Amino acid sequence: MSHTIEPTTFIVTDVETDGHSPLRNSMLSFASVAIDYDGTVHGEFETVLERRPERQPDPKTMKWWEKFPEAYAAATASPKPPQVEMARFADWVEALPGHHVFAAAPVMFDGPWIDHYLDVFANSRALGGPYTGRQLFRGGGVCLYTMAGTMRGMDYLNWGMQRAPKSWYGDIPHTHKAIDDARGFARVLVKLFEMNRQLPKVENSSGAYE
Repeated sequence: MSHTIEPTTFIVTDVETDGHSPLRNSMLSFASVAIDYDGTVHGEFETVLERRPERQPDPKTMKWWEKFPEAYAAATASPKPPQVEMARFADWVEALPGHHVFAAAPVMFDGPWIDHYLDVFANSRALGGPYTGRQLFRGGGVCLYTMAGTMRGMDYLNWGMQRAPKSWYGDIPHTHKAIDDARGFARVLVKLFEMNRQLPKVENSSGAYE
């Protein structure tokens, strides 16, 4: 993108969990695909985590998982200690080029899980700010749910990712396996950047483009 001065890597992430709350349930697995504006892939990260012994699965979520036995098997096979894997993830993110930006669909779900696990197990945070520990990502991140809805010109009730054209996913099926879904969402983000390049740029009061 010609108006972008510094390189930026977007870490498109999908998490799989046994419930809805990082404070009550466990993250089972997650995967990230690191891409730049043009869709160049700078790496992938995938892991399965041990359940937290003090947490309990949510019954409704476990009932939902019964519909996707293959994905559930992938999300729970050979789990590893979260303190090891979250530290490994933090190191992986910091080794990526340029500024690092978290992206998910929706960021309101995946973001708190990653931020909480980084905070607890790796003395890191997913958001920048006046926090202790490592700051892995710049800004508030990218919500593909919001970006896809607005770029399609839809009202809020039609922003769902399932309403985005399948071609945007690059023929990658949404399987509820973390790595599959992260790869598909990464292709969606690239498509949204392509659409963004066609829009007129708005100059702010300082003469820079926003």
